[in-house]
Amino acid sequence: MASPKLPETPTLTEAHSGIPQRLLHKATHAKSLIYDGKTVPDTIPLERGLAIPQGISKKAFLSAVEELTILLGTENVHLNDKELKTGWYMEHPNTHDMMPLFSSDEFLASAVAYPGSVEDVKLIVKWANKHLIPIFPISIGRNLGYGGAAPRVRGSVTIDLGRRMNRILDINADDFTCLVEPGVTFYALHEELVKRGLDDKMWIDTPDLGGGSVIGNTLDRGVGYTPYGDHWACHSGLEVVLPGLDSEGEVPVMRTGMGALGIGGENTWQCFPYGFGPYNDGIFSQSNFGIVTKMGMTLMPNPGGFESFMYTFANESDLGPLIEIIRPLRISNILENVAQLRHGLQTLSLQGHPRTKYFSGSGPMPEDVVREHLRKTATGECAWVYYGMSYGPAHIRRHKLDIVDKEFHRIPGCRRIDPSTLPADEYFWSRDRIASGTPDLEELKWVNWMPNGSHIAFSPVSPIRGKDAENLFELARKRHAEAGIDLMPAFCVGLREMHLIVETVFDAEDAAMKKRAEKCLRDMIDDAAALGYGEYRTHLALMDQVAGTYNWNDNALMKFNNQIKDTLDPNGILAPGRCGIWPKRYRNRGWELKGGDTSTEGDGVAPVSGDSKI
Repeated sequence: MASPKLPETPTLTEAHSGIPQRLLHKATHAKSLIYDGKTVPDTIPLERGLAIPQGISKKAFLSAVEELTILLGTENVHLNDKELKTGWYMEHPNTHDMMPLFSSDEFLASAVAYPGSVEDVKLIVKWANKHLIPIFPISIGRNLGYGGAAPRVRGSVTIDLGRRMNRILDINADDFTCLVEPGVTFYALHEELVKRGLDDKMWIDTPDLGGGSVIGNTLDRGVGYTPYGDHWACHSGLEVVLPGLDSEGEVPVMRTGMGALGIGGENTWQCFPYGFGPYNDGIFSQSNFGIVTKMGMTLMPNPGGFESFMYTFANESDLGPLIEIIRPLRISNILENVAQLRHGLQTLSLQGHPRTKYFSGSGPMPEDVVREHLRKTATGECAWVYYGMSYGPAHIRRHKLDIVDKEFHRIPGCRRIDPSTLPADEYFWSRDRIASGTPDLEELKWVNWMPNGSHIAFSPVSPIRGKDAENLFELARKRHAEAGIDLMPAFCVGLREMHLIVETVFDAEDAAMKKRAEKCLRDMIDDAAALGYGEYRTHLALMDQVAGTYNWNDNALMKFNNQIKDTLDPNGILAPGRCGIWPKRYRNRGWELKGGDTSTEGDGVAPVSGDSKI
C-alpha cells in the first residue's frame, strides 16, 4: 500500500499514462524514495504569471484560447495560469520540465490542448496559423533528461496528443507488427500483448523505463535492449499532420511508405517502410516539420529462450581493452543486444540511496570510497559492470556464452557473476526483464543521489574503439571534476556505433549546482565535437549548441533544414527552435541558447509577410 502521505499512483486501468498493476508496488516504493529527498512542494506558484508568447497581446491571446476552447470543448483546453505541479515520473507535468535546468518559469507552456482525433489536430494547426501562436506537440511528455514536456519557446500551447489519442489500432500476430497512436506507452503495449495472450509469441522492445510513448521515443530515435533496440529502424510508416496550409487554406495530412497507397495501403503499412519514391520519414524524426498521429512498428518474435549474464571488471583502465573485445563480438552478433557497460558508481547509485549515505565531502566521490561501498553490494568491488543477454535455445545460448566468457576473461580480474547468487531485488533482474521485452521501473533510483533529484544527459556517438571510449571517458571525467559533480557513465554499444550516456545528476533547487551542471554539459559537447563525436539527442537548452556542431561545409545541413522548415511551416507555428531549427520569424533574433544565458527568450518575432500557404 502507498504511504499515507502520498496519493496512490494511477494504473493503466485509470489513465493512459498509468503504471501496470504488476508494477504498482515498485512505483509506490520509487515514489516514496523520491519524496524522501524532495524539498520542493508538489505545487509551486507561477512567478511571472501566465506565459504569453511573444508577438501577441495578452488580450488577443486569451481571445484566441477562448476560440480554441469552442473548437475542442471546455474540458479539452486548459489555461496554465495558476500554479505548476512538480510531480514525478508517473505523475509528470505536461506544461514544463519536472527537472528544470533553468527556472520552471522559462521553458513553460501557456495552455494545454487535448485533441481526440486527427481532425482535432488539424483544427489546432489551422487555429495556430490564424493567430500565429506557437504550438508544441507531446505524446506523453516523459522525455526526462532532455527537457521533459517543456516547450522550447516560452508561452507555446502544448498539444498533448496522448491523453485522448492512445489507441492500439492493430496488433498483427502473423506479421509481428503493430499500429499505434501517440498516447500508447511501452507499458500499455506490453500489457495488451499479455491481455491477448501473445506475450509468449512476440515481444516489444522497451527503453530503461516503460512509461514513455512508443511514437515519441521512436521519433526521438530512442533505443531499447533487445536485438530490436534501434526503434527508428523498426518503425514502418507514419501518418503526419503538416504545419502549414494548402492552397485551399486547409491543413494537409500525409502518410508515408505503404500507408500512402490510396486504396489498400493499410494492408501493408506495417510490413514495408519504404513504399515508392523518396523516403520521407526521416524529416519527421527529431524535427519540427510535422505532427505524427499514427506509426507502424515491428515486434520481435520470441527467440525460444533467453539468458541474462553479468560480468565485472576491476579497473577503470580496463575500458579500452574491453571495448576492443566487445566490438567484434557485437558486430558478429555473438553479443546480440545493446551491449551495456556501466561504471561502478552508477551501479552503487542504483541502490536508491542519497549520496550522503556514502560520502559527505565536496567534489566527486573518491574512487576508494566508491569501492568500499561496492564491496557491500551483490555486484562487489569493481570499476565496470557489463549487462548482456543471449537468445535462442539452450544449446545455441551455451555456444555463444562460452565465446563471450573466454573473450571477457582476457581482461585480468574479470569476474562472471552467478545470477543464482543475486537477490530478487538486485538491479540485474531489472535488466533481465528489459532485455526480454518486459518494461520495468527500476531506473529511477539513481536520481535519488541528490535531493530533488534531476538529471541532464550527455549522449555522444563514436565508433566502437577502445581509444574513442577512453577519450570520451577522460573528457567527461575532467569536466565533472571541474564542476564538482559525480560522474556516472554508461557505454551502450550498437552494431557499429557506441553511445556514451552520462546522466549528470543535480539538485533542482540548487541554483549554483544547476549552473555547474549546464557548464559541464556545454564543455563536454564542445570537447567531444572537437574530437569528432556528436550528440545523438540533447536537452532543449542545449539544442542550438549541438546543432551548431553539425556545421560541415558552412552549415549546409542547417541551411537545408531551414529551407524545409520555411516551406512546410511558413508561419513558424510548430515547435519553433526544436533541435535548433528556427522558423524565419524567429531566426537571428536572439533566441538561440549558447551558454551563460539568463533568459530562454529572444527579441520578439518578425511579422508574417506574403502568402503563408504551402
